[in-house]
Amino acid sequence: MRSLGLVLALLLAGCGSAPLPHYGPQERFSSVATYARLFDAPPAQTCEAARRALLSQGYLIQGATAEQVEGRKNFQPDTESHLQIYIRVVCVPDAPHGVLSTGFVTAVQDRYTIKKVSNSASLGVGGIGSLSLPLSAGSEALVKVGSETIASESFYDSFFELVRGYLDSTEPEAAH
Repeated sequence: MRSLGLVLALLLAGCGSAPLPHYGPQERFSSVATYARLFDAPPAQTCEAARRALLSQGYLIQGATAEQVEGRKNFQPDTESHLQIYIRVVCVPDAPHGVLSTGFVTAVQDRYTIKKVSNSASLGVGGIGSLSLPLSAGSEALVKVGSETIASESFYDSFFELVRGYLDSTEPEAAH
């Protein structure tokens, strides 16, 4: 009988709890126009133009091959915040013999904030008790508070326009 009462109490306690939040799909697979563009150049030239575009805007190149480029850039909009943008460009052939390519770009923005931690110390004296004193010393650390894929069409339009400008300014490789 006692176990039956315990089970009943647990069931009633479970009924009073709030349901877990459910997040529906955040993605709509409707258009590739935001994240991809067709270029009149082989993949290696497209990725080289993308690398130059990122360099021209102050991005640090994390890695670059004939098929992909990765870069990062840091921002500090105010003294308590830090932003980091990570961009990856993947260049794939889009025609026989690689004369056309598609550049796929994804940019992720990570947000950080400064977390301040203060330290305190306790002093215990026998017979009297303990005394807690705050120390003036503290420490700060950057804590990641959010991350999201940039979905702004104008952001990608301006990037692709810059890549196109670098493609137009380079001479195509001579055919062998």
